[in-house]
Amino acid sequence: MAFSADELRVLRRALANALHPAPLPEGDVHDVLRLTESVDEAVREATRLRAFLLDDLARYREALPGSLPGYLDLLEGALLGGYDPGADDLAALRALRGNPAAARLLARCQVLAERSVRARLARVSQATASAAPAPASRARLLALPGGRAAEEPRPKPPGPVPAERPVPKPSEVFPPRRRPVPPPPPEERAAG
Repeated sequence: MAFSADELRVLRRALANALHPAPLPEGDVHDVLRLTESVDEAVREATRLRAFLLDDLARYREALPGSLPGYLDLLEGALLGGYDPGADDLAALRALRGNPAAARLLARCQVLAERSVRARLARVSQATASAAPAPASRARLLALPGGRAAEEPRPKPPGPVPAERPVPKPSEVFPPRRRPVPPPPPEERAAG
């Protein structure tokens, strides 16, 4: 994303105001709001474009091996945009590794996929570690009157569990097929 000179001036004034808060003139407020709307629209457009490109990548992947050059180009572009290759991409590239470009891209995707898995595992282990219970001494301090325990809302008792709806049978959802009516014999057609 690139900003124009005017947008940079607005951004600089907004950042200066964030560092040293003071009432902003009404014109500056409108400029900041317009810049915010422009940035939001650019983010929405980037999200739409990314979704379109990933759908296009899936279509090319499904059409392999006939769409090999297009698929490799789209995958390369998606990787440059921060796309983490999925299992479908790795399987497709393994099937096409006889092609030198596909083999190079497979090696790159395997490294990226491994990094992605390691990062997800690290996030999960960090979340698990942060959810571990506090030591007993700390737990006692939080339970003091006026401590954090007094500020935290009490959990509500669970309400009644709704009864599960039975899963309908296919015969209840889909009407029975009608049998085709055979055409009348040739004698009746001639008489009619």
